Amino acid sequence: MELYDVMTTAETTRRFQTTPVPRGVLHRVLDKARFAPNGGNRQGWHVIVVTSPETRRALRDLYRGPWQEYLARWHGSADPARSRRLAAADQFAETLHDIPVHVIVCTDINTLAITDAALGRPSIVGGGSVYPFVQNILLGCHNEGLGAALTTLVISREPELRKLLRIPERYAVAAHLLVGYPVRRGGKLSRRPVEEFATYERFDGNPVRSEGP
Repeated sequence: MELYDVMTTAETTRRFQTTPVPRGVLHRVLDKARFAPNGGNRQGWHVIVVTSPETRRALRDLYRGPWQEYLARWHGSADPARSRRLAAADQFAETLHDIPVHVIVCTDINTLAITDAALGRPSIVGGGSVYPFVQNILLGCHNEGLGAALTTLVISREPELRKLLRIPERYAVAAHLLVGYPVRRGGKLSRRPVEEFATYERFDGNPVRSEGP
C-alpha cells in the first residue's frame, strides 16, 4: 500500500478472525517498526508477543476490571451512537482472548527524558520515545493486511502484568495491542479537517489551508 493510503485507512479493528498470524509477518512488522524516532536513539522498548491461549485469557481477565469501571461511567448514555460504540467495545472486551496475538509494549524508564515532569500536570512527553514505535507497529500491521487495536486500560493493572509476563521493575507497560486478521476491512477514516486544528504563528492564528493566506 502507498504510505498515505495506509495512514488514512488504518482503522481500529474490533472484530477479528481466529486465524493464526504467521511469525514471519510479525517479525517483518517489528523489523520495520524499529526505525521509529526515539530520544537519543536509545530504543528503550521491549515487545512481548503473546499467542498462548492461557496467557491471552489471563490478559482478558485483567482487562475486564478496568473496562467495567470505564463502562459504568457511561451506563445509560442517551447518545445512540455512543451506546452502539460501547456495545461493540463490550463485545470486544468479552472476546479479547480469542484474538490470536496480544502485543505488550514496554519501555525502559531509564531511557525516557521526561522534560515536562515539573509542570504539575500528567506527563505527555514521557511517551514520546515509545509511541512513535507503537504507531509504526499499527501501520505495519495494516500494510500486511492485519487488523489491530491499541488499548491502554490493562496498564492500570501493571503489578499483575509484571507477575504474569515477568516484566522487570525498570520497565513500564506502554501499550497493549490486539493483532489478527480482521473480519472485514473498512475504507477511509473520518477525521476533523486540518483547518480545525492547525494554525499559523500562534494558537489563535489563521487556519492552515491548502491554498490562500
